[in-house]
Amino acid sequence: MPRKITCEEGRLVVPPDPIIPVIEGDGVGPELWRAAAPALSAASAKTGRAISFLPVPAGSAAAEKNGEHLPAATLEALRSHRVSIKGPLATPVGGGIRSLNVAIRQALDLYACVRPVSHVPGVPSPVKEPGKVDMTVFRENTEDVYAGIEWPASSPEADALAGFLASELGVKLKPGAALGIKPMTEAASKRLVRMALRFAVAERKPSVTLVHKGNIMKYTEGAFRSWGYEVASEEFAAETVPESSALPGDGRIIVKDRIADNMFMQTLLRPAEYSVLAMPNLNGDYLSDALAAQTGGLGMAPGANLGDGVAVFEATHGTAPKYAGKDVANPSSLILSGALMLDHLGWRDAGDLVRAALKQTVADGFMTNDLARQIPGAEPCGTQAFGAEVLKRI
Repeated sequence: MPRKITCEEGRLVVPPDPIIPVIEGDGVGPELWRAAAPALSAASAKTGRAISFLPVPAGSAAAEKNGEHLPAATLEALRSHRVSIKGPLATPVGGGIRSLNVAIRQALDLYACVRPVSHVPGVPSPVKEPGKVDMTVFRENTEDVYAGIEWPASSPEADALAGFLASELGVKLKPGAALGIKPMTEAASKRLVRMALRFAVAERKPSVTLVHKGNIMKYTEGAFRSWGYEVASEEFAAETVPESSALPGDGRIIVKDRIADNMFMQTLLRPAEYSVLAMPNLNGDYLSDALAAQTGGLGMAPGANLGDGVAVFEATHGTAPKYAGKDVANPSSLILSGALMLDHLGWRDAGDLVRAALKQTVADGFMTNDLARQIPGAEPCGTQAFGAEVLKRI
């Protein structure tokens, strides 16, 4: 009988037959899940376990059925089952509902968006040496501009705030400004950096880099940098050393910091010098996608949203509605996110099986259209056929 995952003293207790909720998603989401699910089930079975996937509604299909894009029962299922996986969910630009992805992260306090980025040999890349990219991005998920605190231009709320800024703080704005607030707290910043440092210690990574725009935003992003160094010095003193004090052969994790715009250049020119990156929300949004571009695009990029005792793994790309139902979308992001999920369950052997099978599938010449079109003479493989080839190699 399948059982729920539980949490005791901050640690997941995972039975050999867990129930995992699944949001298939919008657009290409359902067909990606059909391609990914058999590989995840097979890897689990081959290592002596069994996953029971539990479909839960969210997105456009849920709204059409019951009028709610994100039913309360779905959030409760994600919370109570502890670990889940989802496809892409649609979000309108410029109006309508706010992002469902952000809503899930905030409702479940999934404060870390974790994106490991590395190159699968054979996948086309716009850079000369994509194999040098091997970084894991820890992006704060609940604050910064993604808190969504903003008001339209010339609205009563924006005008009231502008009036307060002028009368109480001496800040003069041009009339009719749209306004947003960028909150960043010590608690949220430190717990994100703490998770990144724990990961670096557990995985024996050589460095953790704090990425910020503290030269301009001194009291938000500059504070993120300061708080990050405090966590390292106060809680990881035995395992870490600041870059300014590091000596050759020290053996401890080097804690660095880089200005965000410079970090974009560093990832292109000196990628081998960086392994774990911790940063506020918007920087992480930009940089994780830029790194994915160097290694084949978002179709090859896995992702996870982690909190304390709750995790949601997800495809990192959008819904691609123009490709929905055409059997051409790349399921690799969802497959690799599933492998991350298996790791999180403590089933690294099963996760490794999935990653090895996907790499071999690519090495054997099977690629979906997003990749094959970049290689002269390559024949694209359909979504379901690609998933079947991965399954064969498990």
